[in-house]
Parts: sequence; C-alpha cells; structure tokens
Amino acid sequence: MKSAIYPGSFDPVTYGHLDIIARAAAIFDELIISVLNNVKKTPLFSVEERVRILKDATKDIPNVKVESFSGLLVDYASQQDVHVIVRGLRAITDFEYELQNAQTNRLLSRGALDTMFFTTSLEYAYLSSTTVKEIASFGGNISDCVPDFVEKMIFEKYGIRK
Repeated sequence: MKSAIYPGSFDPVTYGHLDIIARAAAIFDELIISVLNNVKKTPLFSVEERVRILKDATKDIPNVKVESFSGLLVDYASQQDVHVIVRGLRAITDFEYELQNAQTNRLLSRGALDTMFFTTSLEYAYLSSTTVKEIASFGGNISDCVPDFVEKMIFEKYGIRK
C-alpha cells in the first residue's frame, strides 16, 4: 500500500488545501492529513478543532485519514511507516522554503523520506490560511476561500455575525 502524509497547520483549511488533498488522494492508496501542533504559533482553532474540521471536509474521500502530531515530521513519518510527504506550492517563494524542508527531511530520515510537490490550481494560487483569517477578522467575504461550515466557524471565533 502506497501512503503519503500531507502535513500542515490547516488553520483554517482552505479550498486550496482541499484541492491538494483530493488530487493526492487520487494518487495514493492512503493519504494521512497530519495536523501539526506547533507551539510556536497561536492558532485560531485548536488542534482538536482542526482535526474535526478536516474530518468533516474530507468525509467523502474514503482513503483519507486525519490525525494530529507534534515533534519532527521525520519521526512521525517513520512511526506511520510512510515515505512520501505531500506539499502544495503556490509561488516561487513557497518553493524555496519547501525545498529546504524537503532536503532537511530527506537528510534527517537518511534518505527514507521524499517530498512530492503539487502546484496549486490557478483558482487557489492567491489563497492562504493567513489571508483568510485577515479578511474574516474584518468581516470580509471568505465564501470563495473555505467551505460554508468553516466560514461560519471562523466568524464565530471572531465574534462576527453573518
């Protein structure tokens, strides 16, 4: 069975993330979406909330599993016996950052972990979780960025009635 891990903060999950998830799930037998518990960030949603949101958003994709993890990705991948990481690229600036991470993960795993890059579909190239949160914090329209139920949850977090 060929499995891959798609790690990220997913705070919140966007249509760009969901596009990568659907495309990667079509390639791999199993796709593990791994929500990072990053203590260096102050997320809008807790890890548990993000896991629940992703489970709901991907419920119609049978070969997707959603979990959380903390620590080094190479250790988590080894525990899962997974040798491929999936990452999305929106722009050249993403590539520089992601390339360094991919090379570091390959080095730390002693060559056991590769990264597969998916270029973002053009309609989502502008989209990031940070942008979604910023727009939402001012009560702006994020309906083209996230599923309806996620939009509702985001506005609730900001105390905005829509």
